[in-house]
Amino acid sequence: MSLTDDIKDYALDLGYSRAGITCAAGFPEYAAELTARYAMYSWYIDCPRRPIVGANPISIMPSAKSIISLVYDYAGISFPDNLVGKIGRLYQARCYTPPENRIHGARSRLMREFLEKQGCRVGQGIFIPERLAAARAGSITYGKNCFAFTPDSGSFIVLNSFVVDVDLDHDEPTYDMHCPPKCTACIDACPTGAIYEPLKMNPRRCIAFNTFWAQDGIPGSASHIPPEIREKMGSWIHGCDICQEACPRNRPKLKAKLPPDPFLEKVAQDFDLTKLLRMTEEFYRTRVQPLMYNYLREKKYFQRNAAIAMGNSGDREFIPALERAMQEPEALVRDSAAWAIGKIGGTQAVAILESALARETAESVKKEIRDALQRA
Repeated sequence: MSLTDDIKDYALDLGYSRAGITCAAGFPEYAAELTARYAMYSWYIDCPRRPIVGANPISIMPSAKSIISLVYDYAGISFPDNLVGKIGRLYQARCYTPPENRIHGARSRLMREFLEKQGCRVGQGIFIPERLAAARAGSITYGKNCFAFTPDSGSFIVLNSFVVDVDLDHDEPTYDMHCPPKCTACIDACPTGAIYEPLKMNPRRCIAFNTFWAQDGIPGSASHIPPEIREKMGSWIHGCDICQEACPRNRPKLKAKLPPDPFLEKVAQDFDLTKLLRMTEEFYRTRVQPLMYNYLREKKYFQRNAAIAMGNSGDREFIPALERAMQEPEALVRDSAAWAIGKIGGTQAVAILESALARETAESVKKEIRDALQRA
């Protein structure tokens, strides 16, 4: 067997569902597209990953010859009803940017170690456009919602690429978009209009983006989610699956009878918005961090998202928890709670907001309370 075959076989043995290989040439069209949409993507272009630089792998690793593109199907399990609609399936599956001390992180590490043992130098710190690389390697096709798809897994996949200095056998590209020609299900389903045309997304309007990238300290971003986005976030607190759930290509996977994940089942039994809003250290360590270690490192953002979900529920039973949140030390949590109380509305909500306004010292929270009073 050739080294190419050995690599692909080992990837499948590790649990990847597909393996493809392409050359390490650059992706100038990707860099050009990002640059042209700087207003939408400044938060990414200016981040430490340097995606414009990574679009030309050889500029970082002159010896690069091939890109190995691997696909992992993360929806081989069923997802608990109590978590669906709150946490994206990708994050429930714990396979996106996983730490190496977890099974999915260990898979990536084992693959890298195997490549090194075969004499390959593996590039480090090269953030290539994963979907373009996977399509050029013949591993995936595209969907109108900008996701990568495979025939068996739909879009419930995660991509993992390795840039190596060995000239391997390359696969035929699959740049196709296999969506039904007139289908606009994903575009129609997106509550915020983030998918504004096939293969075009404004991430700043994406619910998933706002649940985790709306943070202070990120270039071109801020912790306050625009009210018009909050209104349409529903119960989502980390990620969003709406466009994937609407996609006809995903129906076989969504309807399949799949085995439960024992860990997810245990987490789901103890997971609710009130506990997320209160956020004890134990709850964060045992119920939040194992699933939602991506992007967010401060509890206040999870609390913000929980408050927004409570407000969108319209459930007056959340009012006592939100009232307590008006005493939280973080201004972001207080103003999110104020928004949620105003969204639920009613005489009790008005009384709580007026009391909070009398003692509030932060101008940003005062403004949120006044706005909430107008709605309540």
